[in-house]
Amino acid sequence: MKVLVTGGTSGLGHAMASALSAAGARVALTGRSAARAAGAAGGLPGAIGIGLDVRDEASVARAVDEAWSGLGGIDMLVNNAGIGMRTVNPHFMTDPQAFWEVPVDGFRAVVDTNLTGYFLMARETVPRMLAAGGGRVVNLSVSTSTMHRAGFVPYGPSRAGSESLSRIMAADLRGTGVTVNLLLPGGPTATGMLPPDVDPGNRAFLDPAVMGPPIVWLASEAAAAVHDERIIAVEFEQWLRDRTGGHGEAT
Repeated sequence: MKVLVTGGTSGLGHAMASALSAAGARVALTGRSAARAAGAAGGLPGAIGIGLDVRDEASVARAVDEAWSGLGGIDMLVNNAGIGMRTVNPHFMTDPQAFWEVPVDGFRAVVDTNLTGYFLMARETVPRMLAAGGGRVVNLSVSTSTMHRAGFVPYGPSRAGSESLSRIMAADLRGTGVTVNLLLPGGPTATGMLPPDVDPGNRAFLDPAVMGPPIVWLASEAAAAVHDERIIAVEFEQWLRDRTGGHGEAT
């Protein structure tokens, strides 16, 4: 399995790239800094690091070309690259902004990354998969509550949009051999989400490694026909048992 993971230098992206690599996949991971991407890839057997700005069409085209050439194709695209609320309001947890107070440039930057970036990556990669006879797309999402929480413009709308985009992609690709699925952690993760001046208190944060078992399974032969599903990582084991009548294993 040859997998391209965007935003793979840290957080959820690096956790998924690491799990895939450990399971035997060849991985290309991306980051806005080519040097940082190369450094992150250096710790994974056979992985390659690629500089990529998912907001820029030319950068996307170059990165997909490089990944396709370096891996010898792309069997799975993991759309993970994104930016959060801290980029528009460093104090969003303690001093949330109403939507009319959000800077226009900040709104556009988050939507361009979290929504348009998914579109550009899939638009560049999926036609290659169709020509090759098949492939898989996994789009990262968040809990539904984040999509309508006060003070969460533009992050909430950007993630709601990417989830809608994923469902429409799945509808467009039904029966083509290219599958599309959504994957989300199922809660806040320890990925630098909170501003440094905020005490997490009693909040329980998920380890990014929670994404490992579901992404490895989605890359497996067992998931070849899985399409248009919304998989919550913290509920993955139960979801898989329910799906397989109690006989499934996350291997």
